[in-house]
Amino acid sequence: MSRTVASRIGRPVFLILAGILSVAHARAGEAEFLPEVTVTGTREGQPVSETAATVDVIKEQTIREQHPTHPAEILGKVPGVWINKAGGEGHMTMIRQPLTTSPVYLYLEDGIATRSTGFFNHNALYEVNLPMSGGLEVNKGPGSALYGSDAIGGVVNVLTRQPPDKLAFEGSGEVGSFGWKRLMLTGGDRFGDNGVRGDLNVTHTDGWIEKTAFDRQSATLRWDRAIGDKSFLKTTATFSNIDQEGSGSSNITKDDLQNNPRRNYSPITFRKVQAFRLVSAYEREDENQLVSVTPYFRRDSMEIMPSWSMGYDQTLYNTFNDSYGLMLKYRWDFPFWRTRAIVGLDVDNSPGGREENSIVTTVAAGTAGDSKVYDSYVQGTRIYDYDVTYRGISPYVHGEFSPIERLRISAGLRQDFIRYAYDNKMPATATTVATTIGTKVYGHAEDGTIDYAHLSPKLGATYAITDTLSGFVSYNHAFRAPSEGQLFRPSASTTSAKAQITAQAALDLKPVKVDSYEVGVRDKNGKGIDYELSLYHMTKSDDIVGFLDPTDGVRKSLNAGQTTHKGIEVGVGFALADDWRLNSAFSYAKHTYDQWMVSTTTDYNGKEMEIAPRIVGSSNIRYAPDQGQNGQANLEWVTLGSYWLDPANTKKYSGHDLFNVRGSYPLQKNLDLFGSVTNLFDKRYAETGSLSFAGNELYAPGMPRMVFMGVEVKW
Repeated sequence: MSRTVASRIGRPVFLILAGILSVAHARAGEAEFLPEVTVTGTREGQPVSETAATVDVIKEQTIREQHPTHPAEILGKVPGVWINKAGGEGHMTMIRQPLTTSPVYLYLEDGIATRSTGFFNHNALYEVNLPMSGGLEVNKGPGSALYGSDAIGGVVNVLTRQPPDKLAFEGSGEVGSFGWKRLMLTGGDRFGDNGVRGDLNVTHTDGWIEKTAFDRQSATLRWDRAIGDKSFLKTTATFSNIDQEGSGSSNITKDDLQNNPRRNYSPITFRKVQAFRLVSAYEREDENQLVSVTPYFRRDSMEIMPSWSMGYDQTLYNTFNDSYGLMLKYRWDFPFWRTRAIVGLDVDNSPGGREENSIVTTVAAGTAGDSKVYDSYVQGTRIYDYDVTYRGISPYVHGEFSPIERLRISAGLRQDFIRYAYDNKMPATATTVATTIGTKVYGHAEDGTIDYAHLSPKLGATYAITDTLSGFVSYNHAFRAPSEGQLFRPSASTTSAKAQITAQAALDLKPVKVDSYEVGVRDKNGKGIDYELSLYHMTKSDDIVGFLDPTDGVRKSLNAGQTTHKGIEVGVGFALADDWRLNSAFSYAKHTYDQWMVSTTTDYNGKEMEIAPRIVGSSNIRYAPDQGQNGQANLEWVTLGSYWLDPANTKKYSGHDLFNVRGSYPLQKNLDLFGSVTNLFDKRYAETGSLSFAGNELYAPGMPRMVFMGVEVKW
């Protein structure tokens, strides 16, 4: 994975200059000062300049122009954000944490979590119709007092599109490499006090890796209704159906990455997901107060045969849950010191469960070791069958005031009361299963309840240095409760006694906690230049570690980890000329194990965390004559630094640089041609990497050069 000399020397220099001269906030083409607004921090519109956090806003226009085929293509514009491509539209996320599948991020749609706590899905963004959304907001670091468990690394809020002002329809059809096809239709109208919009997204790809076809059907229906002069009702219904061959990134050997990257070692794996959400938000706003009542319903199910566990735990399982929730908020505004007070209550009742069976696989002839191919299977013994209900009641308070005109101080406090009620449908004894990879024993906990109570404070301040330049400081404390899988689906063991000890030990897990400090400055001066710079320091404690207990020889999950995460993020947009603009994003971070001892002889204290590149960056040069009325073209550079493949820091992936081009051209009024070429120079690279049990390098191959073309019509 060698680099050219120019890349090794030029990249750091360019990134430093880009960090000083540019930052990617997806504000391309803006020439006049318009105060940027975020709705994520307080669940209603608030100027970014008065938000004591790093919030990046990706506008609807940027999404419309980009036609992203994967969440990585749009969220990669945000400084410090790395989204990898894990098959189909699957992904893992890195925001102030290493790239991970752990529940340290909160994914929202119009301010409502897409899934309940305990039923986290790291692929959550493919359950949202992102390419047809009305914009994105990324609140980096722990969430505000208005959000509870999971909001540690960041909050990603996807906004639905508003109904049009009058009868309007749009449609686009596109084709691309390896059987890519997508049809997107949207339209709506306003009549009287009502506005409606419907969105439809139908996508198919054969997959560039063998046996990785992907299909999705997503629909969104939104109804806005004004009730008199002071009240408003917004109701949205969203649905996504995902059918994916290959349940994720299929890691292959380094040799295959270079010579045969289309190989799939687990062609039998799959993932089928369904997600439905119905939300109705009522707001009544008077001159100095607002009342908000938001009931919601969610239904999620996922049937999956995981590819990543084929070498050590071969299973097929289904997880499912419903959610019945209510969010209440009351806000007062007082003229004294421009004071604002918010009190609220979140209630969530989410019954769900898991059904899991072992599988017996066969290995393709002539394959072995780290490159063995699992080409068929039969379903085996039931190993887990349980119901679990998550219940959360969370009151919170948030306040803001300005003792002097330019200073804005904010503080918040949230108390989460959480309960898991567990009902085991299996015998109380352990289940022993003979599999292709050896005998596995699975323990089962007894029926019962687990309760958590956690208090999360926050404190921040912003200061308007000039009308456009402001700075902020903040402290946030956040937590995440253990997931249902960590609590009630422990790791397999070797004997019945050890399996039962492991199952009971998992019930003692405590929430993971984080303390975050941040300082930043941002400016948008209305003359074609805007930037934001932030520095953060986070300490995560009571992290969950797989630990080999020397007293009984049993592997357990314990709250024995502590990690430190610190870095700098910078982004700038710079008008090069009337029709030219440079947007750039850059981050430098270090993620370290402070306490991470997984056995009496294996201690990772002081080591850097794996899959945690120090450098993440992107730059985009955009040409848009007449503010895009005559088309636009973009050249994008994406860079990812080197990172360790293992916690012992023995082997590294060297990182990569990729180039993409995108553009659109109006063929006639209301008819546009658009297209893109990703990985322009067809570079061989990896989406992620790790070490096998044998110590060999394994990589999830990155996509080759891909070409996409389409037409969009409006009427």
